Amino acid sequence: MQIYLVGGAVRDRLLGRPVSDRDYVVVGATPEAMLAQGYKPVGKDFPVFLHPHTGEEYALARTERKSGRGYAGFAFDTSATVTLEEDLRRRDLTINAMAESEAGELVDPFDGKRDLDARVLRHVSEAFVEDPVRLLRVARFAARYAPLGFHLAAETQVLLAEMVRNGEVDHLVPERVWAETRKALGEAQPSAFLRILRDCGALARLFVEIDALYGVPQRAEYHPEVDTGIHTEMVVDMAARLAPGDTLIGWCALVHDLGKALTPADQLPRHVGHEASGVAPIRALAERYRPPNEYVELAVLCCRLHLNAHRAFELRPATVLELFEQLDGFRKRERVEQFLLVCSADKRGRLGLSEAPYPQADWLRQAYAAAAAIDAKPFVARGLQGAAIGEAVRKNRIAAIAALKPAPDPRSG
Repeated sequence: MQIYLVGGAVRDRLLGRPVSDRDYVVVGATPEAMLAQGYKPVGKDFPVFLHPHTGEEYALARTERKSGRGYAGFAFDTSATVTLEEDLRRRDLTINAMAESEAGELVDPFDGKRDLDARVLRHVSEAFVEDPVRLLRVARFAARYAPLGFHLAAETQVLLAEMVRNGEVDHLVPERVWAETRKALGEAQPSAFLRILRDCGALARLFVEIDALYGVPQRAEYHPEVDTGIHTEMVVDMAARLAPGDTLIGWCALVHDLGKALTPADQLPRHVGHEASGVAPIRALAERYRPPNEYVELAVLCCRLHLNAHRAFELRPATVLELFEQLDGFRKRERVEQFLLVCSADKRGRLGLSEAPYPQADWLRQAYAAAAAIDAKPFVARGLQGAAIGEAVRKNRIAAIAALKPAPDPRSG
């Protein structure tokens, strides 16, 4: 029985990145031998065991044979005769198909180290096309490693397009699409995820609402990048910069402008009312992929209300308070900051504006703090009852916001 460290732990160690999870492959063993040594079985489709002391995962070496459509259509062989190279061959990318022996020796039959050094994402074998989830995984790895200069091998790009053409991508289950998308939005450069999906045609199949944004023009004085799809890429990257790893912020940034794809052609490049028309496509995406309710609710709010944040200096104090109330900000205090992060990403996710100030967010934070400092206790102590308490709180919150109201700054728009 031989044990090898495999996959991401080997890859990230060679990249000099922190190693969080360690997975192991066991060659020449049987389930009975693993149980005899105290390993605890957890695998459903194939034998995976937890180490009796560390709790880390140890999987028997296996091969896979396509037996149907989609992610689950595989038959597995986990016999003791399966070799390490056969196990590594079934993996997605060469940089994920390296192993390390217990003596620390690198086992690299598919030149993963070479591709790692060259910053290339390359498939291991033609079997790549058999699992549609790999398409999403490759796009997610691109989102993670694009800042390091990684790019997709030309032959792998061809395979991704083939998976779209042959319909394999249409068999992805919603849960897997959402899981990989959510992870991608938590990476350093989510735009790479979108670009790879779009280049192979998968974005139009999986996220037609987002694909429809590409080629839609915007007013150049507000959006020097003009193309709404390019703007969306810039916004998700800015969200990743402002809120690293926060997939909720990333998701709201991704879908905040979906309404612009629905603007009638004779109105372009203006997008009057896009904040209202964008709600329906957000809900359509949510119906298809079932993200958590929190993601849907905040995405709808950001879509509907983001222009109010940009116009903060033009709003009446009562309208500013209504903005906080629509966000349910006095019960869910985190909502205001989440909303402002998305709006900041929108404002700074534009060509040449990545370092531009966004004073509206700072002022809205001050306005919210002033309004939130007003509560009901003094008015109850004064003897007010029922609706009169709420009216007094609201009146005093408006006054607190009005006291902060700055003169409009024409440079801030």
